[in-house]
Amino acid sequence: MNFKNGVLGICVLAGLILTSCSHSTAQSQKKSVISTDFEKIAKSEDEWRSELSPDVFQIMRKKGTERAFTGELLKNEESGTYVCAACALPLFDSKTKFKSGTGWPSFYEAIKEGYVAEEADHSYGMNRVEVLCARCDGHLGHVFNDGPRPTGLRYCINSLSLAFEPDKP
Repeated sequence: MNFKNGVLGICVLAGLILTSCSHSTAQSQKKSVISTDFEKIAKSEDEWRSELSPDVFQIMRKKGTERAFTGELLKNEESGTYVCAACALPLFDSKTKFKSGTGWPSFYEAIKEGYVAEEADHSYGMNRVEVLCARCDGHLGHVFNDGPRPTGLRYCINSLSLAFEPDKP
């Protein structure tokens, strides 16, 4: 390899890295649209602790994660609505649920724009996008760009962050 080709290779590699970094930065700085058709819920940590089970509190208020393949809602195939376990805001329709193989319930779309908020998450040395209930700021999980059509999104959600309301017959 001569000098000119070596420099060209380095420039191409640098361009790929910069493109990758700028895509991730743009994704992590994405602003969430918050709906205005509900009132925000603000409670103290003690109030949440008294209302939620210890496991739900750990996940929703302390940004924990349940072990993969252990959630009750992972294999749920009923028709209905998945709502926030803390405040009952509708978050996902069962029609958008799919089997991702990741061990957590996965959805390709929120029930309504602005009901699921997004925030950059750089914990554990990773660049991810955290998803939260837009009404109570409860941690739900993360969203990734490797989901199915039509959105290409995979909302990877803790079962304990959700409650399920079956459709009425």
